[in-house]
Amino acid sequence: MKALPTLLCIPDISGFTQFMSDTDFELSSKVIPSLLNKIIYSNEIGLKISEIEGDAVLFYRTGDLPAFRELIAQCKFFYTEFYKQLSSLRDQYMGENGASKIPEILGLKIILHFGEEIGVVPVGKLIKLMGEDVIVAHRLLKNDVPFDEYILISDDLMEQYENGVKDKNFEWGNIKKGDMHVEHVGTVGYHYINLASLNQE
Repeated sequence: MKALPTLLCIPDISGFTQFMSDTDFELSSKVIPSLLNKIIYSNEIGLKISEIEGDAVLFYRTGDLPAFRELIAQCKFFYTEFYKQLSSLRDQYMGENGASKIPEILGLKIILHFGEEIGVVPVGKLIKLMGEDVIVAHRLLKNDVPFDEYILISDDLMEQYENGVKDKNFEWGNIKKGDMHVEHVGTVGYHYINLASLNQE
């Protein structure tokens, strides 16, 4: 097993459980895979796929990190393309029960984390990521961010950019600070930025 410095990126579809319960299986079985595919094909910075986890994609990248603004631009692109697909799917399936709820219920949040030693393990034709930081990245999905749609950047990742990024705010939103307790790890700090304002541009 190789343990490598690794960027983790998890775009996660919010509202997934409610959507599955409020719409029939035939519709949800077409909508969710289409949205996951849109996320996968919107990857422009060389992220690799480890797993597709029901309502999320676990991306990773070893080696040099992308520039901070390039990484945030990628997350923004995930989000805007996701919403284009939401609108397209609503129009495509408008005659079906629950189609109007597609853009009302579903949304996107994105977790970004960095680990110095993440195990990159081949399993058949797939790559399995292992290590404490993989667990931390998934635990960060259960946070106290006061928005439904956001980018969350762990302090471990932000520290990789401390010397190279002077302005961490953007014309469409400001980065704020938070933290949470992760069992067996302790307090994990993070920064976050609201993505919903992009729908108002």
